[in-house]
Amino acid sequence: MQPVGPYRFTESLGVCPVGTAWWAIDGQDRLVTVAVLDGAAATDQPWREAFANAANAMALAGQRYVNADFAAAKPWVAYPSEEGVGAQRLFQSLGMELHPAEAEAEVLIPATGTVTNPPQPVSGAPVSGTPTPTSGAPLPWAMHAAVTPHQQAPVEAAPISPAQPVSPADTSPVDAFADPVRRIQPSPPAPRRRGLSAAVIAGLVVLIAAVGTGALLWATSGDEEPTALPGGTTSFATAAPASSAAAPGLRPWTQAAPYSAEERALAIAAPSLVFVEASFTGMLRDTKTGAPISPTPVTFKRRCSGFVVNADGVVLTNGQCVRPTDDAARERALNTLGRILVDQKRLAAGGLEGYVRSKLTTTRFTGTDPAAPFTSQVSGQLNVARGDLATSPAIPGEVVRVLEPDAGNVAVVRLSQAKLPAVELAAGEAPGPGSALLLLGYGTTDSAFRGARFTVESKVVQVTGTGDQGSVAVQRVNDDIGIYSHGGVAVDAAGRVVGVVDSDRAADGGANRALVPVSAATTLLGEAGVSNTLADTDKLYRSGLDAWFTGRSSTAESHLAAVAEAVPTNLLAQAYRQSAADREKLATDEPNPSALPAVIFAALGGALVVGLLALLLRRRQR
Repeated sequence: MQPVGPYRFTESLGVCPVGTAWWAIDGQDRLVTVAVLDGAAATDQPWREAFANAANAMALAGQRYVNADFAAAKPWVAYPSEEGVGAQRLFQSLGMELHPAEAEAEVLIPATGTVTNPPQPVSGAPVSGTPTPTSGAPLPWAMHAAVTPHQQAPVEAAPISPAQPVSPADTSPVDAFADPVRRIQPSPPAPRRRGLSAAVIAGLVVLIAAVGTGALLWATSGDEEPTALPGGTTSFATAAPASSAAAPGLRPWTQAAPYSAEERALAIAAPSLVFVEASFTGMLRDTKTGAPISPTPVTFKRRCSGFVVNADGVVLTNGQCVRPTDDAARERALNTLGRILVDQKRLAAGGLEGYVRSKLTTTRFTGTDPAAPFTSQVSGQLNVARGDLATSPAIPGEVVRVLEPDAGNVAVVRLSQAKLPAVELAAGEAPGPGSALLLLGYGTTDSAFRGARFTVESKVVQVTGTGDQGSVAVQRVNDDIGIYSHGGVAVDAAGRVVGVVDSDRAADGGANRALVPVSAATTLLGEAGVSNTLADTDKLYRSGLDAWFTGRSSTAESHLAAVAEAVPTNLLAQAYRQSAADREKLATDEPNPSALPAVIFAALGGALVVGLLALLLRRRQR
């Protein structure tokens, strides 16, 4: 049984005129069912389209698949076993019933033409047209755009000719006391034929020689023990990526179904995510007198997400995070000072909000010099990040240009380190309502603010509508990934950025559920004199991932090794490279079956041929 994609087939569920359903296991030995369109149907475009449409319609109805390749020579779809026998249901939705493999007759599938009775979908789910947005849980990430299927010709088996009547056997009684005289005389013995004996002897010699050779090969091959696979398994050679010594910010294989479109998109985009921390220091002063209301400077910090758009260290992030307006900076500084007073028991905890509100209109936030602005510093970290980190791996940066909150609220920051992994900005229109996207941004589960540990989080969301924030039309999504995700990204199935995460002013608490369109970010980059460009290493990384996800381990290992060496911050390149190497080793180390059975059967076949020839020769000589 040949593996399809990343799976190893173990047993046939059944066959039908257009395909086969299999039990299979993936690289982590998890059980799946795989539906494979084969035979004449695999080369018939209407059947291929109906196969893909039926899978997508089932996904809309709740029967999710974990992986699929509708463009393969034999299109296939894999379903997790815990959600039922999805492969069987797919063929049933096409109007086909599975039968045991040995019971299936050979049927010719019409390859062209239209028909009047197309396959019916399951549970009334539509098989054609654009999927209708639904409320509740987001759409399955693996869902592709539905294609209107051609009608399919009904399949008819060739009629079976009726059997010829058979004359009844002679059932006349036998006389046990009949004349015992022998009525049929035996023929004289046939003369010996030396040619026949020679042929038989030759066949026996061939058989003995072949068996002896096979036994010798088997005996000598037994001296070399087969190499056991890790964990004692002998399954299909595959392996999930392993983390390197320095942990990547996100492990796509743990946050998505292995080998799925979601894992692939995460693997492409995650290395470019940046944890951004900005620090602001100044004096709070009375507006009228200019006197400080605190004897010491006040410092507050803001944390958010960002992403690399150019290997030279150019990062896009949230504007208010790295350069807040004067009003926002003053409010945050007052809040910080109020918390200090609460800690010093000079202000009741319940009075913090009133304290900030009473001071907003009577104070200014300035530099040490009353005429100077407050100062700021910004830094970025890739992969796993730590708050309040002033040294490496934190990378110092500077704010280059910022869009005001009503104009897009996006900023360009240039980090002081080059050779960083970049992500691609998608061209074209923003995703419309109903679109399924992936959100990526930094988050933490630590309760303490100082020194908190941050990692890249991801979530599948659905666009619910559009709205205006200032002069910019934003898309709104149905979920978010936390308070530090603003400045993060929404990506499509190709791992390209289709929106920049921002707070939704129309939502309660301003949750980060708004997406600033890519057009605003592109305009800002142009004003800053930089461009969104993928370096050669970025392109090589994507080609290495393509090789890994399509099972070309040797190519994946060489490409990803070159990326890992050239771009040390891309820890996912190293993780997938190691996985490709492990998978290649598993394939090489798989024990080969003994050659003895094959040799014996070949010898028996040869002897059988010699015997048949001898039998034919004997009949002709009669």
